[in-house]
Amino acid sequence: MPAKPTNDPHEAAAPRADGTGAAGAGAAEAGAAGVGAPTEAVTPLIRGIAVLRELTEADGTLSLSALERATGLARSTIDRITATLARMDYVRLDGRDVHLAPRLMELGNAYLSALRLPALLSARADALADELDESVSLAVADRDGIRFIHQATRRRAMSLSFRIGDLLPAERTAPGPLFATEWTDTDWQRWRNRRASDPRDLSFTAVPPRKYGADQRNDEAFVSRTQEAAANGWALDDQLIEPGLVAVSVPVRSTHTGDSRTIACVASVVSHTSRHTAHDLRTTLLPRLRSAVTEMERELRRTPPPEPGPSPSNLALWTGASKQRLGRDFVESLARGLTVLTAFGEGRPELTLTEVAQATGLARATARRALITYEHLGLVTTPNPRTFTLTPRVLSLGFPPLSRTSLPEIAQPHLSDLTSRIHESTSLAVLSDSGEEIQYTARVATGRVMSVNITVGTRRPAYATAPGRVLLADTPAEHEGLDLTSIHSQGYALVDEELEEGLRSLAVPVRDRSGRVVAALNTAMHASRRTRHACVTDLLPELTATATRIESDLRTAGRFTRVSPT
Repeated sequence: MPAKPTNDPHEAAAPRADGTGAAGAGAAEAGAAGVGAPTEAVTPLIRGIAVLRELTEADGTLSLSALERATGLARSTIDRITATLARMDYVRLDGRDVHLAPRLMELGNAYLSALRLPALLSARADALADELDESVSLAVADRDGIRFIHQATRRRAMSLSFRIGDLLPAERTAPGPLFATEWTDTDWQRWRNRRASDPRDLSFTAVPPRKYGADQRNDEAFVSRTQEAAANGWALDDQLIEPGLVAVSVPVRSTHTGDSRTIACVASVVSHTSRHTAHDLRTTLLPRLRSAVTEMERELRRTPPPEPGPSPSNLALWTGASKQRLGRDFVESLARGLTVLTAFGEGRPELTLTEVAQATGLARATARRALITYEHLGLVTTPNPRTFTLTPRVLSLGFPPLSRTSLPEIAQPHLSDLTSRIHESTSLAVLSDSGEEIQYTARVATGRVMSVNITVGTRRPAYATAPGRVLLADTPAEHEGLDLTSIHSQGYALVDEELEEGLRSLAVPVRDRSGRVVAALNTAMHASRRTRHACVTDLLPELTATATRIESDLRTAGRFTRVSPT
């Protein structure tokens, strides 16, 4: 039986962890043109969100046929949605497979930058992780679950695998009881409904499912833990998620109005029983965690609200132009609806309908329908009758799998495109820890009888290669004796038959958000194929344009996450 039509997505029976209804309801909702959705909701937007969520739950990749089965949508609809998302650079199409692309993270970035907490508190969380040599996380409440907004993970053979954006059931975590101290009767009833509909936590893909269904004793235990958290001001997780995992949590409170201090987020120290028991966490690490939280709260109090950052511009014009170019294959209402999320951001946590329309260039009616749709899906809420704000559920749109994306993974599709255009092998290289060698981390070879023999992992002397000189030129003062000044100023290096007779190589820098050179994009060939002049006139513009595209993805992916260079 379909859910009773309602304008409140929170009242649907048997809610999923992502807020789209009972398990499988996301597919039914999309396939049935949004059953239970408000009459003004945008059906293509609901379907597009369903596709993104299925890709997210599949860890970022699904075949077109698998998407068809998972969502219940017709194949022609899947083709149009994925073509639109590909045009927006939110997914990448590779044959019959669909992959989430780093550009999609701009939606989660909009939420995190509007929230401000990661920008203000992540450095203190990182410092605490370094001091304790344990993983530290920051989480916010997402209805009856918790969602991570920052992770400072220690690299060990047995380490924490949770990602930014992952959703966990409140009752199986340390932060959960702390957030539950602020629940209303309606919140508690919603939690009980979810527990009844999903007793094994199958809809929470970030945690192992329960071996057996939960019972009344589990529910009573969570109520007791919530009461203890209210009395103590901290909470423990003693192997509730899986054997061996323990955590201690303390709320980070902020003052909104008057003397009311609400929980802004929860900071947790997470360890393994081979290092600390739950008792050890409470007696040994809890005092330092509380001290760090006090510093975080001080940071929240003394930091004034930021000035609004730049908002998107000409998005309506872009979607219109894309519709003209792709025709029926471009779902304009989906693209325009997704751009509404990017209207929010730093200094723009709450927006009126007029402000959303102005930021995106969309008509008020178009923006209004998108906001109504998002409110139905739980991605937007209304703190008062006039304004809208994003919810943590925006992070469910691709952020968890993409938050672990590495630089080689970001670069690989761009290398493939570059190789197909210039018909030469291309690669990405980084400096070794010693600074004396380069290591190739990504490569796409072209089909030739004679080609440059380089594989991923190959190391070469930095000073004798074009990628190495580009990387060394970022800090020329540290490498006296090498003529790197001209390379730094001209923005490329051309090495002609120095490493090996007949080998000509051209490289350009790839920079991160701070402007630091973190990698070099390179192509190499036999000297007989192109002159030095042809390398500069024909290949350099292509390499530079590709490096710019890699940098754009890197800036998006690296705004609130750490992108591994290898």
